[in-house]
Amino acid sequence: MKEPQPPADAAEDRRQRKARQTRGALAAAALQLILEHGLAATTVEAIADRADVTRRTFSRYFTGKEDAALDFVRGDGDRINALLRARPAGEPPLLAYRRAVRLWLDDRENPAWHVRPEMRRLLALLDREPALFAAYERIRVDAQEDSIRILAERLGTDDVRDVRPAVVVDAAAGVLTAALRLWARRAGGDHDSGAADLADLVERAYDALIGEAAAAVSPGTTEQ
Repeated sequence: MKEPQPPADAAEDRRQRKARQTRGALAAAALQLILEHGLAATTVEAIADRADVTRRTFSRYFTGKEDAALDFVRGDGDRINALLRARPAGEPPLLAYRRAVRLWLDDRENPAWHVRPEMRRLLALLDREPALFAAYERIRVDAQEDSIRILAERLGTDDVRDVRPAVVVDAAAGVLTAALRLWARRAGGDHDSGAADLADLVERAYDALIGEAAAAVSPGTTEQ
């Protein structure tokens, strides 16, 4: 008697789950090897070996070792954008982005990549390794482009002709980047307090942006 075949949806779910596991294993291996041995000494072959897959399998998921090591950054960009899409429709764009970032930072079950173990070392490495920094910038720009499209949809506008979505995203993401760089330079502290410090610093950075924007349009500040 022929064995019953699993439903097509179940088989697809298994394939997707396996693909996520493989991608995660490669990303973790790349990050750990780069932190252990440095970027120059880490090869794609070594990453594939540590993840127990072939070099060809690595190439199906990533364009290079830098891309693999920073896959956590890409994942968090996707999480912020998912939270941004879920914000109430009537919420002003800058406030929606700010609250999406706060929800991302407050998630303790799946912490933001910056506050996971050893990530301060990776942040420090970004400043010393141009290739790693370039990969980080590509991922950041891709995430911001998605954010711009999301805000354009929320506003019912065209993100090419209407300047608002790009301005809001560039300003809001710039605030997050500035706060992150300041936080990364701070020495010491345990892991949990570091996460709290980052969330507080991000909130103060957004307050600073709003305060400066308000001051720029206050009476007497406009050049005559």
